[in-house]
Amino acid sequence: MDITLTARQLEILKFVKLHAPITGDQLAEMLGTGKPTLRADLSLLVMLRLLEAKPRVGYFPGAAVGSQDQSLKRWADAYVKDVQGLPNSVMETATVQDAVISLFMGNAEALTVIDANRHLVGVVTPKELLKVTLGNASASALPVSMAMARIPAVAAVYPDQPLLEAVKKMLVQELDGLPVVAKEEQCSRKFEVIGWISKTNILHWMMELESDRHE
Repeated sequence: MDITLTARQLEILKFVKLHAPITGDQLAEMLGTGKPTLRADLSLLVMLRLLEAKPRVGYFPGAAVGSQDQSLKRWADAYVKDVQGLPNSVMETATVQDAVISLFMGNAEALTVIDANRHLVGVVTPKELLKVTLGNASASALPVSMAMARIPAVAAVYPDQPLLEAVKKMLVQELDGLPVVAKEEQCSRKFEVIGWISKTNILHWMMELESDRHE
């Protein structure tokens, strides 16, 4: 997969190089666009290490700017399967209490909800569990299906998708992670959960790349 930065992303890099430190508001004004429009671009450039963000200060050129082509090539050669971890799952018959216990015991960003054949039914996050439990004394006995986001509203990725596609999906939809699924050949609407990819997985992968580069 070839990675080509958009014209706006290249403009962002140019302005940061000329005016660092520069805030998101200043960049938005220079580019004549809204800050929310730039959010995904800025997050992507930070993840590619082409920008560095310092809270309450602004953006600086990142560590990979001097070797931009090499950095982009490493991302272009990476796939979801290179980074994904194991999923934290609960059965669709589980209760909200079961889900809360699984979530915190597994130190997970979210739980995939599956049926008896490990097919993806939905995803539930701490925020969604909190919504159904606040002010509801009997919430712990509710089925987890009352709290989860259901298929087809759940975003997912395949193991052979480019890693950058997963990153873009997380940034655009403001997600911390995505289930990794395999499509059942017999039924295109059934997806077996085989992994989970998160921003944490990706950061660990980036740290390993950096460590290998300096060995």
